[in-house]
Amino acid sequence: MDVKGKLFTRFQERIKAYEQQQGEDSKRKQHSKGKLTARERIDLLFDEDTFEEIDAFSIAAPSGGDFGRTVKAFGDGVITGYGKISGRLAFAYAQDFTVMGGSLGSVHAAKICKIQDMALKMGAPVIGLIDSGGARIQEGVASLAGYAAIFNRNVKSSGVIPQISVIMGPAAGGAVYSPSLTDFVFMTNKTSYMFVTGPNVVKEVLNEDVSFDDLGGAMIHTKKSGVAHFVYEDEENTIRGVKKLLSYLPSNNLENPPYVECFDAEDRIDERIREIVPDDPNKPYDIKDVINLIIDRNSFFEIAELFAQNIVIGFGRLSGKTIGILANQPKVLAGTLDINSSVKGARFVRFCDAFNIPILTLEDVPGFLPGVDQEHNGIIRHGAKLLYAYSEATVPKITVILRKSYGGAYCVMNSKNLGGDFNFAWPTAEIAVMGPEGAVSILYRKELLESDDPAKLKKELTVKYRDEIANPYIADEKGYVDEVIDPALTRKKLISAFHALESKHVSVPSRKHGNIPL
Repeated sequence: MDVKGKLFTRFQERIKAYEQQQGEDSKRKQHSKGKLTARERIDLLFDEDTFEEIDAFSIAAPSGGDFGRTVKAFGDGVITGYGKISGRLAFAYAQDFTVMGGSLGSVHAAKICKIQDMALKMGAPVIGLIDSGGARIQEGVASLAGYAAIFNRNVKSSGVIPQISVIMGPAAGGAVYSPSLTDFVFMTNKTSYMFVTGPNVVKEVLNEDVSFDDLGGAMIHTKKSGVAHFVYEDEENTIRGVKKLLSYLPSNNLENPPYVECFDAEDRIDERIREIVPDDPNKPYDIKDVINLIIDRNSFFEIAELFAQNIVIGFGRLSGKTIGILANQPKVLAGTLDINSSVKGARFVRFCDAFNIPILTLEDVPGFLPGVDQEHNGIIRHGAKLLYAYSEATVPKITVILRKSYGGAYCVMNSKNLGGDFNFAWPTAEIAVMGPEGAVSILYRKELLESDDPAKLKKELTVKYRDEIANPYIADEKGYVDEVIDPALTRKKLISAFHALESKHVSVPSRKHGNIPL
């Protein structure tokens, strides 16, 4: 065999060895846990035959000392590369739990950092498929330095390219902080976990017994902590969810979101929308019914559906164009704003603003949730985050007041003086410093105390207050609302207004950055 033949044979043998490393044993290990392999996840995420792997043959240097050895494996436990997702460029890394538990060492980290750098340079999203036991203990400080380098790139890419984390197994210790710095976190029920310290450490330090699921499972983080935004029952659907999310997002902060051909008439009128808000102002309804009748049919993609359900956020399309939707949910806590909903809403508004996504606000909010617990845990500071986010945002911003809009919550929810571009109201809107019942109790306290029938008098005064003060027409006459509209025409009005705002330009003062009340 000539020299060229020997060289090519060596080249082929190397590829064969790599393929064998990711063979049936790896598949059995992962499948037995209800998980896919790193390679299978990559194949599901990217369009067929478009993924190009980078640094496939990287190998970690042998570890020294007596505290375990680094396994010599091609790729060092992570697949990295780029390809097309629904025809658009994207970068990704997928940790391989079958190689040293997907632990992160210096070579593993360097591969991820290279992908992050390339994604930022090319202006393309980066997706992390995470399945890792955390820092590689036997590499010591080098592993910690690797995490810090990843975090640094997460921060530098924030607001420039979309960053998505997909938890597909454990994410322990340092492994949780990169996801928390990214824009969206996906989890798979029963097979993915996130925690800074695991059950064994909790048992050792606090003498508390807790399972993986109860400490940091998908339902904990999507319902209670709010760390994760999406949960699916299996990995295939989790990855489909990632691809669906990407279909709403631009590739970077210099592009507009992708346009999808719309077959839903711009002037569609659905009179059912007039009947959604009940006659009784204290009766709840589902704000999602309003959303789905306004936007393009079947285009609403909700985010963080299980967390802080008194506010609804998500992406939808109007005439084929992506918008961000933030709406109070009257059927949960009467739609009041509390700590969790304020933070949830503020982060979403800031994401939309960073990536040129216009914001639609549907408002029905009686105020901030009262109570000792809320006050002591900082509702003032957390509520100010939502206020700050709206005021700072320069993308097109439209508000529709459906019913209640009281007090500070009126100001916070993208009011005209906070920077709302178009502010509409339905005839059912109630705009006032406080609700009619509370206002009457203060304004007519003496009369109510002296009345023979205070309940009857209060009811009469409440009706009078609602008719004369808490209505949309005073705000309309003073210019705080641009127009009181027929609910059935909301879709048409919004499409027209967002179209008018496409050339919106705002000059902001030169500064390093503001100081949001974190």
